[in-house]
Amino acid sequence: MKMMMVALLAAACVSAASAQTAPASTPVAPTQTSLVNEDVGVPVFPYDITDRPYKVLGEVKAGVRKATMFSKSPSQEKIYRELWERGQKLGADAVIKANYGNAHVTAVSWGKTNATGTAIKFLAPGEVAPATPPTR
Repeated sequence: MKMMMVALLAAACVSAASAQTAPASTPVAPTQTSLVNEDVGVPVFPYDITDRPYKVLGEVKAGVRKATMFSKSPSQEKIYRELWERGQKLGADAVIKANYGNAHVTAVSWGKTNATGTAIKFLAPGEVAPATPPTR
């Protein structure tokens, strides 16, 4: 009985510690090409952007875990922030076609949500997008 209470107390402490050390909302540096998803506060979108030209920098992937089995599944905001952090490392102006599934339990995690998206860089006025090779 004591062991169970100690384990529950330790799990609660880990959950509380991770909530306290989570960074506050990371502001996006305003640029002439900045674009922000108002729902989550970062430039990550579940759809394609068709109103301005861009070049694709690459695919970004993120895995967001729950702290304990009692924690809530990761929110869309948290998942999009993780995708945005990876997009920033590539020099992206935005992440488009963001997609994620439900949290699933694995041998080393109480719940993990995998997400993917496409990091893009907006083109300057007059800049031409690189030609993409035809797919067969």
